[in-house]
Amino acid sequence: MMTDTTEQTNAQKHYDRWPAVMGDMKKQAPAIGNAFGGMFAKLMGEGALSVREKELIALAIGMSVRCEPCIFAHAEKAVKAGATREQLLEMAGVVVTMQGGPGYVHVPELLDAMDALGI
Repeated sequence: MMTDTTEQTNAQKHYDRWPAVMGDMKKQAPAIGNAFGGMFAKLMGEGALSVREKELIALAIGMSVRCEPCIFAHAEKAVKAGATREQLLEMAGVVVTMQGGPGYVHVPELLDAMDALGI
């Protein structure tokens, strides 16, 4: 949670700049952007698992591989797909159970994301 209203958290900085960063990447490397975008759309859509479930899995993997942009991106997508704060925290508990300390130290990034997303 922010203590100084003039300083943004890492999550807030991410959410402010990520669309421009990815837009620039897609302009400079359209083959990569198109290939990944198509795969993402196909695999992360509704299916036997809901989008919410898939985003919670992606978020757990992002925490496990220690990818801050992944944590912020998939937390946002999970929330947009209907994930609650309680579900996100329970998912984080599974990450910590399966990975121990390396997962534990990334829970603050999830908390930062939830604060920035207003949940």
